[in-house]
Amino acid sequence: MTHLFEPLTLRGTTFGNRIWLASMCQYSATDGLPNDWHLAHLGGFAMGGFGLVLTEATAIVPEGRISPQDTGLWNDAQVAAWRRITDFIHDRRTLAGVQLAHAGRKGSTYRPGSAASGSVPIDDGGWTTVAPSALAFPGYTAPVELTAEQIAQLPADFAAAATLAITAGFDVVEIHSAHGYLLHQFLSPLSNARTDAYGGSLENRSRLLVEVVDAVRAVWPAERPLFVRVSATDWTEGGVTVEETVTVARELAAHGVDLVDVSTGGNVPAHIPVGPGYQVPAAREVREGAPVPVGAVGLITTAEQAEQILAEGSADAILVARAALRDPHFPLRAAHELGVPVAEAGWQPQYLRGAWQ
Repeated sequence: MTHLFEPLTLRGTTFGNRIWLASMCQYSATDGLPNDWHLAHLGGFAMGGFGLVLTEATAIVPEGRISPQDTGLWNDAQVAAWRRITDFIHDRRTLAGVQLAHAGRKGSTYRPGSAASGSVPIDDGGWTTVAPSALAFPGYTAPVELTAEQIAQLPADFAAAATLAITAGFDVVEIHSAHGYLLHQFLSPLSNARTDAYGGSLENRSRLLVEVVDAVRAVWPAERPLFVRVSATDWTEGGVTVEETVTVARELAAHGVDLVDVSTGGNVPAHIPVGPGYQVPAAREVREGAPVPVGAVGLITTAEQAEQILAEGSADAILVARAALRDPHFPLRAAHELGVPVAEAGWQPQYLRGAWQ
């Protein structure tokens, strides 16, 4: 038995393997509605043998989108559109997860490939962004600082989206608190200059994230796992550190989080030493320092590399992104290369010929 293809049970949910699809924005929706592109995109990964297929960052409110073309989960039409996709994923005998997000100051932006860049003007379909403090992300329009009343509404907005996710058929909810989006903006002193209960100390800067976790855990079924994605470091002096992230992860575990998905960066421009598995050491530190399973992500591109990360105890699951875009059947190829028996590898009946020499 390889580590990659050993089942993992969190709460009452069992993942058939530990190769999972990381969230990747597609910037292809209209009014937050996923469409045929999302069905083919996510459904293809389910056919490719991933043990969990996570959606792109899915906004909890319209103004929480990164771009006007992001998916959302704030109304019944979106629930129905997502249900079509989760049903297809489930028919492939795998699990579906939704990443719930609010972009904060990094919202209302042009999607990649647009002729323009930066913030979308309100006259062109953009909106006024919000953040813990009125500090702009470089190249974007400055956000408006959230009031105490607006902050108090955010946990309820996340919980409302999680409630809709139940009807939409999702097995996992992941709260997005990474890559410079709203909850990460609160965590980092580089974007949070507040002097009230949500700024200053690490306890205060993590307060909103914990409140969101509590609100979501209260409505999310007890047998279904709750994940949080974090950026373990800002890679910049004065920003979030891995040591702080370990402390936050301990708190998240105490509040019912079942896995911490460890990424890095995204809140401010920074020099990041990108290379194969460059974020794995941060995942390992969180796993060793907090009583919670972790996922590792970031330039994990081969079966052998992924297997080694699990074997050495650096993570409990592997999340694959760009490598999955190049090879949507990454888990099937990994199973073939590692000699995993066909019955344990997640092959679809139509693809069984690919399992044989």
